[in-house]
Amino acid sequence: MPIVRNLGRAASQLLQSSGCGCGVSLVPVRAIGVSPRQVASDASFHSVTFSESDHPRVLITGGLGQLGVGLAKLLRKRFGKNNVILSDIRKPADNVFYSGPFIFADILDYKNLREIVVNNRITWLFHYSALLSAVGEANVPLARAVNITGLHNILDISAEHNLRLFVPSTIGAFGPTSPRDPTPDLCIQRPRTIYGVSKVHAELMGEYYHYRYGLDFRCLRYPGIISADSQPGGGTTDYAVQIFHDAIKTGKFKCYLRPNTRLPMMYIDDCLKATLEVMEAPAEALTMRTYNINAMSFTPEELAQEVQKYVPELQITYNVDQVRQAIADSWPMNFDDSNARRDWGWKHDYDLPELVTTMFSYLGYDSRIAQAN
Repeated sequence: MPIVRNLGRAASQLLQSSGCGCGVSLVPVRAIGVSPRQVASDASFHSVTFSESDHPRVLITGGLGQLGVGLAKLLRKRFGKNNVILSDIRKPADNVFYSGPFIFADILDYKNLREIVVNNRITWLFHYSALLSAVGEANVPLARAVNITGLHNILDISAEHNLRLFVPSTIGAFGPTSPRDPTPDLCIQRPRTIYGVSKVHAELMGEYYHYRYGLDFRCLRYPGIISADSQPGGGTTDYAVQIFHDAIKTGKFKCYLRPNTRLPMMYIDDCLKATLEVMEAPAEALTMRTYNINAMSFTPEELAQEVQKYVPELQITYNVDQVRQAIADSWPMNFDDSNARRDWGWKHDYDLPELVTTMFSYLGYDSRIAQAN
């Protein structure tokens, strides 16, 4: 099977050379073929429900990425440390390993995944394993295997074992023909990256499993996520993280997008809060299975002006990267998340001023914050 060997070799090379800091969870390709199981045509599945005294048993795949560790910390506070299992194919840092249960889980290994779910009595599953846009475009076959074949494994196991399943989607699920300001929940989606295409596929497959088999599938389309505890990895929205590091270290920032490029953004704490809230929402309150969520929308110029309130000497130049600029120009400028706010009470905490203050505080720039205040 030369394609399996080639994909496996590519995965190994990416794992060895991954210096982007983008939190991408790379899964070794060991089982690309169709799994030897099917969902019966007359199957009927129903989500597990919990009383107030019960806690879900949670599995997070791809848990060592940008969001998984933070989500595990939040869920462990909510449900107890031993009820939340973090998983990935990479070796975790000591602080992650000793903070709660961690296991190896390859999403392309259907049998192993099934054993994990059964042996640990899993009832909620958060599926974060994916190759993001930049890595995916560099290796489309690997992205197709991880993002699509891996998803199929997760869907089948979740349906078979009555799990409540969360799969994140993305701003990248929209394309240049989508309405951009604002972008509603339901509209034309024609993304031009394998990552975006795989996320549209995930949205539709999850909804199909919900309506066909009763799978309790829930999905949020994340905007650009800003976090101080992860390094920027060269993604299209990563300038909004890089500016803080450069302001502190060098006082100079070179932006690869035009100053007036508007994109929806969100601080990571709001993102994690929204993820927990939609999972806890009563099923009868949900009028759809995939929701936009939003917090703020700004341009590089607007962000720079807010940052300069704390670092007035910051020098900003614009050196436009045409590839990333083209991606940004095809993405929404602003998400319409009115359905999420109506159905399950979504409300963000961080606007641009709070975001900037929090980022500098987290990065240890307290003296400058005190002076500015």
